[in-house]
Amino acid sequence: MYLLFIITLFNAWKKGIGHVSYLLGGVGFGLLLEYVNVMSSAGYKYGQFMLMLGHAPDNIPVCIGTSWGIIIYTSRLISDNKGLPLWAAAAFDSLLALSIDLSMDVVAYRLHMWHWSWEDRQLPQMALTGDWFGIPYGNFFGWLCVVFFYSLFARTLEIIHFTKAGAIRVWKAIIPLLSILISQLILWLTLFPVSTWLKVHFNIVSKEKLIFLLVLFPIMTIAGFTKKREVTPTVLPFITWLVPVWFHLYFFAWLFIGGFSRENKLMTFLCVTNLFIVLVIHWWIHIRKPNLGR
Repeated sequence: MYLLFIITLFNAWKKGIGHVSYLLGGVGFGLLLEYVNVMSSAGYKYGQFMLMLGHAPDNIPVCIGTSWGIIIYTSRLISDNKGLPLWAAAAFDSLLALSIDLSMDVVAYRLHMWHWSWEDRQLPQMALTGDWFGIPYGNFFGWLCVVFFYSLFARTLEIIHFTKAGAIRVWKAIIPLLSILISQLILWLTLFPVSTWLKVHFNIVSKEKLIFLLVLFPIMTIAGFTKKREVTPTVLPFITWLVPVWFHLYFFAWLFIGGFSRENKLMTFLCVTNLFIVLVIHWWIHIRKPNLGR
């Protein structure tokens, strides 16, 4: 994972300070959210990795933060390449990130990379079957919201322009930090209170909210492709296929090596289906030749 991060960082370095800060901002955002969640008893704990942040058992692996940054950064490289409008680009980033998380989490959980505390909810029988095969739906809902807001606000702040070269570099460097702060404010001041209100008054919980976003974000993405900017077709950097290939193949292999594929036929079927869908999406993104005559 750290080697993959170095490769991604090298790509960002070649593109300039804005790309480097966006990648590092994704790493920082991931580490911050994971640390806050673990410390606030959000229902899971991590296993012990080579590099950890904090004190056991409330510590988090540094590689988790780098994973966040890598996935968020490469997802944006793809959406930028397609010339999508702001809202659609943020939605597409979120869906690309979720496509990795859906299959990765069920396997990583069974490899004891982290542990969801169903026992604390007096539901130990749900450890491997609750929600998304042991992974709470709120985890995926949170993924979508975090990637969406970070991508959205970073792009929004980039609209502000400066004339002096020094001011431009400084502004590009601090945009991710401001995006993190704004995203955190949105999450804590609006999204979380609204979620509580929906649960109390309408019994709408994570499953329903996740379904809503899984309907809304594809609609936003498709609408964005119909209104995308005219961009010069370019070849995407190899990390935009290396990152999803690494995550998907590593955890897909462990689905069978670890014997987890025999645990639940539906889970295995959905993991295979998700991989097939991802292959189609990335075939369309990377292999299908662009229409150079447009």
